[in-house]
Amino acid sequence: MARAPGRYALLFIFITVMLNMIGYGVIMPVMPQLIMEVTGEGISAAAKWGGYLAVAYAAMQFLMMPIIGGLSDRFGRRPVLLTSLAAYSLDFLVMALAPVIGLIVIARMLAGAFAATFSTANAYIADISPPEKRAANFGLMGAAFGLGFIIGPGIGGLLGDHYGPRAPFFFVAATGAINFIFGMFALPETFKPENRRKFEWKRANAFGSFNQFAKYPTMLPIALVLFFAQIAHWTYPSIWSYYAEEKFAWTPSLIGASLMFVGLMSAIVQGGLTRIIIPKIGERASAITAMCITATSYVLFAFASQGWMVYAVIAFSALGGLAQPSLQGIMSRTMPANAQGELQGAIAAIMSLSMIIGPWVMTQTFSAFSSPNTPYTLFSLTIFPDGAPFYFPGAPFIFAGVLEITALAMLFIAFGRIRRPREETPNEA
Repeated sequence: MARAPGRYALLFIFITVMLNMIGYGVIMPVMPQLIMEVTGEGISAAAKWGGYLAVAYAAMQFLMMPIIGGLSDRFGRRPVLLTSLAAYSLDFLVMALAPVIGLIVIARMLAGAFAATFSTANAYIADISPPEKRAANFGLMGAAFGLGFIIGPGIGGLLGDHYGPRAPFFFVAATGAINFIFGMFALPETFKPENRRKFEWKRANAFGSFNQFAKYPTMLPIALVLFFAQIAHWTYPSIWSYYAEEKFAWTPSLIGASLMFVGLMSAIVQGGLTRIIIPKIGERASAITAMCITATSYVLFAFASQGWMVYAVIAFSALGGLAQPSLQGIMSRTMPANAQGELQGAIAAIMSLSMIIGPWVMTQTFSAFSSPNTPYTLFSLTIFPDGAPFYFPGAPFIFAGVLEITALAMLFIAFGRIRRPREETPNEA
């Protein structure tokens, strides 16, 4: 039976979202060491495996998100959230104990599947929040998302340095189990039985959101801008730990500290400066400026020769965070008012798809150019029989810069198709 949520229900949802992001960030500083431990191979091969793990996680999250959302509409929010949280905790325990890389791959797939609870968490927020407080509570979930990514790498780095690469996995498993017990008491069901609907596989199609761009073809160029820019962006989470260890010999705690700084600078820009800069110079100018900054930053990261340089570039590159809200604003104003929900779903699908492609491409590029004397093979196809032509672990950043410049060129094409607001007709507004 659905009952009114207690005062701790919102706290549970906040913690759950935060723990999902902590679980994503906490393992980043130690993943290279764990992979090298179970495979017995070097950093180059570890990066290749890291790419496979990232793809497995992202693909399962992409496929499972609409399925889990549909299950919550059929069986209610409480059982889906609690089941996912319990499985997520157990999965991290399996990864902490895994003796071989194959078991880690399977566990990472399951982690991606059971981490796809953001849509259910948002649905729960919508259930318990009155209209006047709904935006504030959704903002609270955004804060949990950002806070989790800021503190996760720091915790992972410290635990990895002091207790080994498996310790962060035990940490996530333990905190998830504690939160599960808390949820058993604090989380009531809020979705009334009379509002539930039958689960239908055709409605749980992860690719269905892309149909929105066929309905509104003027949005396709900006969709491609977002897609290419986001693939480039995945350079950071996918190769950062491998790159920092290979080029600067950073320990997990140093890698974690740098990732915390990335999260902090991103929070400052997206949580504060976007409200000042975008209204002042406009969405188009903000998007172009931000993408130019991002492309330049990739090149600077690629050629940084000292660790302190990295922090300077991080602070500079954070301004690139102005691009996505600017582009989303342009798309939102151009779409009809009754298509905004579909637009946001399509944007989320683009981001999810880029999360599948980006990490794999970047880790394979890093692997090839960080081990130039080793033949590079991809899917049984030998790409570099004698190894990469030169040693350059910053190669993925250069590739990301090329993608960002390509996205910038597409942006100008998009601007040619989309009229400015003052030129729009009522049918286009």
